[in-house]
Amino acid sequence: MKMCPECYSNKDRVTPMYGPSDCLSKHTQYICGTCGRCICIEKDARRNLYRWNFPFKSLESAIYYIRTAEYVLKEPCSVYEIKLDKERKAYKIFATKAELVAYLKKDKNKKSNKVPVFQTNKYQEYPGTEVRKLTQDEMISYMIGQKNEPK
Repeated sequence: MKMCPECYSNKDRVTPMYGPSDCLSKHTQYICGTCGRCICIEKDARRNLYRWNFPFKSLESAIYYIRTAEYVLKEPCSVYEIKLDKERKAYKIFATKAELVAYLKKDKNKKSNKVPVFQTNKYQEYPGTEVRKLTQDEMISYMIGQKNEPK
């Protein structure tokens, strides 16, 4: 599969990173209107944050979630590499470079060259996109990789 123009994945059944069946059955999902991939878009009520607000261990994981950030913010976003120390790095999604700079000012130990490692050029709405919880049957079908797209 080529990279989906909507959700930027080349895997239309990539599941959530942590506890996929639990996430798919209990959390609100962004259902890509182009390829049918589900991306957790649940907002944590206690911390008032989305999954995309947190750092990711890999660029690939950050790209899996960037579409949810765009959808919530209604603007294009970028992924930046954050150097945590000499050996460790993380990837974080920001809508603007100013947000990145503010984030870095809060913790002087984190560094970035401030050049996006992945970015989208414009925000676009797509027909067929849904944001909702999956039914139990949809979740099971998605987990076993059937090509029945959630509706």
